[in-house]
Amino acid sequence: MSRSTYYAPEGGLPPQTQLLTDRAMFTESFAVIPKGTMTDIVTSNLPFWTDTRVWVIARPMSGFSETFSHYIVEVASGGGSDKPELDSQAQGVLFVVEGAAVLHIGDERHELSAGGYAYLPAGQDWRVSNESDAPATFHWIRKTYEAVDGIDAPEAFVTSDHDVAPTAMPDTDGRWATTRFVDPNDMRHDMHVNIVTFEPGGVIPFLETHVMEHGLYVLEGKAVYRLNQDWVEVEAGDYMWLRAFCPQACYAGGPAKFRYLLYKDVNRHMKLR
Repeated sequence: MSRSTYYAPEGGLPPQTQLLTDRAMFTESFAVIPKGTMTDIVTSNLPFWTDTRVWVIARPMSGFSETFSHYIVEVASGGGSDKPELDSQAQGVLFVVEGAAVLHIGDERHELSAGGYAYLPAGQDWRVSNESDAPATFHWIRKTYEAVDGIDAPEAFVTSDHDVAPTAMPDTDGRWATTRFVDPNDMRHDMHVNIVTFEPGGVIPFLETHVMEHGLYVLEGKAVYRLNQDWVEVEAGDYMWLRAFCPQACYAGGPAKFRYLLYKDVNRHMKLR
């Protein structure tokens, strides 16, 4: 598999001469956060992280998407955290898009370059640092783990986009494929963070309407995406945030592959109270 190039935010601030017209939108069923909105002034700091800034692009909100948060984390040379996760019930996924990060899971050391992927179960002892001379940028998706009596909790693991073969969707001749880092039948996991790939011209050929919430960060390429009643142009660096049952579909625009990092909640009963 050829190595991919993933988009990472550059920060900065637009000039005073720039027009305000943009594709950013927030509706009752979805949000679109274009890459141009991810400037220096919208970053956040986190406790016990040094030389680090964070773009928070999704967080639980009553009446909208409620199961997850999604950060883009930029760690400068020498930065990181020995106490990154303060919530003992929160599981996480890290996906590196630029630079290199050193991840310690317990006593194990892992060096993650672009495409590196790590699953970190709730209560796991982990820490992360940047030992290189250039910034390291990674996605950090967090969800409260929903334990089920009689089902073991999942274990931590580290892999890479480059080491997991995409699975073609049925009847698509490979135009639409999903890189699955967790077996969909593994009931220990209550969230999936996958990568979806469309060849130029590939489509989602119907309006998906389902209970799973979604966060979609465009890693590469461009497409026209259907969100509820709107068609929205998206490109590498854009983010889409969908509440449950928001209809969605897409046309991949080419000339290169269209790829996005996808969060969804899975494998659990619906909370009734």
